[in-house]
Parts: sequence; structure tokens; C-alpha cells
Amino acid sequence: MESNQQLLARMSLDIKMRGLAENTHNVYVRCVRKFLEHCAKPADDLDEADARDYLIQLMQDGRLATGSINMHNSAIRFFFAVTLNRTLNYLQLPRFKKSKALPEILSREETQRLIGECLNIKHKSFFLIAYGGGLRVGEIAALRTKDIDSKSMRIFVRAGKGKKDRYTLLSNECLCTLREYWTIRRPNNSEGWLFPSNDMRAHVKTAGIADAFNTWISRAGITKDVTIHSLRHGFATHLLEDGATIFQIKELLGHASLNSTAVYLHLANTTAGVVSPADRYVQYG
Repeated sequence: MESNQQLLARMSLDIKMRGLAENTHNVYVRCVRKFLEHCAKPADDLDEADARDYLIQLMQDGRLATGSINMHNSAIRFFFAVTLNRTLNYLQLPRFKKSKALPEILSREETQRLIGECLNIKHKSFFLIAYGGGLRVGEIAALRTKDIDSKSMRIFVRAGKGKKDRYTLLSNECLCTLREYWTIRRPNNSEGWLFPSNDMRAHVKTAGIADAFNTWISRAGITKDVTIHSLRHGFATHLLEDGATIFQIKELLGHASLNSTAVYLHLANTTAGVVSPADRYVQYG
């Protein structure tokens, strides 16, 4: 009988063989480790009742958001279906319906204040890439110097979410800041990372980028509940307000489905310049 550690090692290999993202790999393994520790019995004796009881406990505990509980659910399903090669009654393991709350974004003025307040050229580069090109934090971290195409004013996003490559916008402001960053930092390393780690052996960690955002958003006196990802939301929302089509924004963001991009229709100020029919009715009354 395999130990929990052996099962987790096998699950890790199963995830890697399917080419799932590193973050998904780490989260799935962590979730299943907690599940096995909670059940404290051999994996051969586990069934959907154990999984159901565990998920109910997570729900009743109240410390995790519904999205996090759904992630535990997905990890456990993967563990049973792939690693253990066993079929469960998934009707007993329903996923929570996610709330449709709109993400909070920074206004144009707040974004300008954040970037203007930032005195660290490397951190400023993070923010301008996120807001000027709509990159995810992991995509920013993994950029290589050769991905910045100043001739065509594009950024090449290599193996983004879903392992898809794409191009997005490189703003003049971002390019100027990156050139200043390069002049000051000279981030030469064998892998060509644009933002290498301190020891030059890997790229900067996403947590470091998130921490930089949290530091400067506080110094800018902005109290909204936002993260570095909010700059990506701002990129899409402000593009839409400026006349870009939803299809153009979908490609720039690297969305697989137009449904994912459609949320920005709710965030954009689409009422600007639109006259209510009630006002026109009054005119002709």
C-alpha cells in the first residue's frame, strides 16, 4: 500500500504530464495533502462520503471563499479520477456557484497617481506592463528581454494561461520606463529574464510583484480593495471606454472565451454620451 507521500508524488507527476500550470500543480497537491491528513485513513478506503464531509467542513468553517473550496473540490476529483483511477458519484460533490460580483478597478486618475508615486523603477515597470499591456502577474514575472518588441511596439506573452502565446500592446510610457530600468539595473542573466531574482537563477516571484503593488498603493493613499491584477482589469475597461472592440480586448488579454471578456462591458462607463429616450420623449412632447 502506497503512503500518502508516494500518492502525492504520483499525483504530482500526473499533473505535470497534463501540462497544467505550475500554480495549479502546487495548489492541487497542497489541497489533497490537507484532505488526506484530515481523513487519516488509507486511500483505498476513501470514497465520496469522505470527500463530501471534508468539503462541508470547509464550508462550515467559513474561513475559505467559495472559489477556494471549489479548488479543493477540483483537486480531490483529480486525485480520485486520475491518480487513484476511481470513479466517484460527483453529484455528491457539487461545486459552489460563484458570485457575480464585479471586480473593483482603479480609475484613470488613481492609476496615474499610483504610477507617479512609485519611485522604484523596477516596480514602476511592473505597473506599466500590467496597465499598459494587460498582463497577468505570472506573465510579467516570466518576461524575457527579447519579448519586448520596440519596433512593432508589442509585448510577446509566452505560454500565458492555457499555455497560449499572444501579443499585446507596448505603450510608449512603458518602453521609456523599461529603457530607464535597463540602464540602471542591467539585468543580465543566462536565461534572459527581464526581471531576474536576486541570485539571477530564476525570474522574480509573483509574490514580490504583488508586495510591490501593495506597498505603493498604500503610499499613494488609495484605499480600494485592489491587487496587481486590478491593473489588468483597468487596461481592458479603459480600452473599451476608448473605443476598442470587445473582440480586440479578448485577444489582447488572451481569453479563451468571449464570456470572460464580456465582464468589462459592466465595468466600462458605457453611459457616457448616451441620451436617455425619456429625455428625447420630453423634447418631442
